[in-house]
Amino acid sequence: MTAALMALAAGLMLAVLVLLWRWRNSHMKQHEALQAREEHLTVALWGSGEQFWDFDLDRRELHLLHADESEPDLGKGLAVSSRRVSLPLVHPHDRATLRRRLRAHLRGREPLFTSEHRVDPDGDGNWVWVRIHGRTVLRDARGRTRRLAGTARDTTANRHAEAERRIASEVLRSMSEAVAVLDRELHFVAVNPAFTQITGYSDVEALGRPFTMLDSDHSEGGGTLRQDLNRQHWQGNVWMTRRDGEEILCHVKHNGIPDAAGDVNFHVVVLSDITEQKRAEQELRYLANYDALTSLPNRSLLSERLARAIVRARREGGHVAVLFLDLDRFKDVNDSLGHATGDRVLRAAAERVQQAVGPQHTVARLGGDEFTVVLEGLAAPREAEDVAQRVIESFAMPLVLDEHHEITVSPSIGISLFPDHAQVPTELLKHADTAMYQAKAAGRRTWQVYSASMDEATRRRATLTGLLRRVVEREELALVYQPRYSLHEGRVVGAEALLRWRNPEFGSIPPDQFIPLAEDTGLILEIGEWVLKEACTTLRQWHEAGLEGMRMSVNVSPIQLLRGDLAATLARILAETGVASGQLELELTESAIMANVGRSASVLHACRILGVGVAVDDFGTGYSSLAYLKRLPLTTLKIDQEFVGDLTRDPDDEAITSTVIAMGHSLSLTVVAEGVETAGQLQFLRDHGCDEVQGHYIAAAMERDECMAFMARPMAEPA
Repeated sequence: MTAALMALAAGLMLAVLVLLWRWRNSHMKQHEALQAREEHLTVALWGSGEQFWDFDLDRRELHLLHADESEPDLGKGLAVSSRRVSLPLVHPHDRATLRRRLRAHLRGREPLFTSEHRVDPDGDGNWVWVRIHGRTVLRDARGRTRRLAGTARDTTANRHAEAERRIASEVLRSMSEAVAVLDRELHFVAVNPAFTQITGYSDVEALGRPFTMLDSDHSEGGGTLRQDLNRQHWQGNVWMTRRDGEEILCHVKHNGIPDAAGDVNFHVVVLSDITEQKRAEQELRYLANYDALTSLPNRSLLSERLARAIVRARREGGHVAVLFLDLDRFKDVNDSLGHATGDRVLRAAAERVQQAVGPQHTVARLGGDEFTVVLEGLAAPREAEDVAQRVIESFAMPLVLDEHHEITVSPSIGISLFPDHAQVPTELLKHADTAMYQAKAAGRRTWQVYSASMDEATRRRATLTGLLRRVVEREELALVYQPRYSLHEGRVVGAEALLRWRNPEFGSIPPDQFIPLAEDTGLILEIGEWVLKEACTTLRQWHEAGLEGMRMSVNVSPIQLLRGDLAATLARILAETGVASGQLELELTESAIMANVGRSASVLHACRILGVGVAVDDFGTGYSSLAYLKRLPLTTLKIDQEFVGDLTRDPDDEAITSTVIAMGHSLSLTVVAEGVETAGQLQFLRDHGCDEVQGHYIAAAMERDECMAFMARPMAEPA
């Protein structure tokens, strides 16, 4: 028994010893970890130069913790100072801002308390800048802040250095002379804005590149500047080459900056453009090579630059692109607003093109509303298409003519490439011109790259233009009619007249091919009058057949709106056909209206006085400007099929369509949806209150008699 008790006691003692050993080992590890964390905190405080602060709002006590400023010695341990101090005096100019930021944090409006202000820590009038970051670390039962903690950093030296840097930078920036700093190898390390103005190279383009990029073969007594940089101090006149290739005469001052060992590691070069002293010679050259209206290169200088570009491209194996631009319907601007306004439009357009392509490329005016761009140094032909797209996008915003007038125009662009399409300047220009006409045929406001097939298209265009002149006389035009269905009345209420051209030689010619030709040649005025009269005659026949109340919509060209006497023509046709004006509606696209909002408003108001309705076709696909809605006497908005086609599939198109319907109704306009093809689209439009629809789900476009028969028979309500 005794032996068992002794064994039990020994076992208990052994267990206690193991537990004590484990506890001591754990305690030592915790102590070591705590010590390591303290060392890490101390190193972090020392390395960052920050002070940790803890502020007790109840006691108004500020506790500071920071590492000693001496170099840390991990072998001896790091020293950390901790002290309680009173709140330092804040500069009077900074107190209001400090209070506002602290109050914003205490009231929960800002998650962090941050401030940079001046304090006098010793009360001796020596103000220092500090940057404070902190946040609430303790709140009372009511949620009010009782304790703040954070870090503080002395930023006085940084602010002084920044102020000196700003002063030096501003002095350098304000200098009218170009200043460049070169390294030992004569590469640019810094330039000021005047350098960019004088040489054409921005700081991004110049930095790291050799000074030889400014070298010119033209020397005047002193040779090139590089030859004189071996001297520590030098000044003289040197010819240099700008980024755009133009040579300028500069007065140069050079100073080498030696280091402590006397080696020149940096060069400061100051340039002054003195080319203006040769203004007389340059003026003669300008008059011979530049367009007086736009200040762009003229045909002569364009040919010279294009020839040089081809020579360089042939030598370097590169590409050259020619962009031929023509402003769409510019003749309408001259005819409706006068040539003085047309000249202002040309100047604004020239500036817009130059900004889009950049100063490194040549933009020239050939005459009228035709511009040409020469693009050099292209890595791939695709870059020319990117530039063309940028030019088109640059015309999205109206051209500002003066404080009270602006006008919207767009360019059509043709592109030809060296060496792909031609080897000489004249052929490149010719092919770019051909491609430009294809861009116009494709709907304008776009670009086309030349291809050999375009020559055939050009010949076809010329042939169609000739045939179009006698199209009315030969009775080759016809109208088809697409019914419009009222969702509120549950019946067909009218139709849209659509123009067709059926030629014995070419067959059926699509409207997007012959209408632009008719507009370019002015034949659209005669054709448009024929369409109006034919549509009104058809409408009268429908009424005589018992289809009373049917309405007719007719598309109107921008040329009819801006150049023709549209209101007088309408009044005459309505009188001749006996159609009530309220049963006729004119349809115009947004682009047609925005070409000249002032002129459009005047003409359309005259049409509304007659009682004729006015609809905006393809609403939402034009210039997205809603200002004209309240300036024009509109009666109808037509939602483009681009939005209708994706209803029930695209939430964005659904949102746009429902918004247009609501907006149209808020303006007391009738809303018509085009291109309805499915029952789902129809149901969506019905659910959102659309007034009328048209599309193949209701009926396709039909001949006059077929459409009359369709409207005459009872029609079941579409599902």
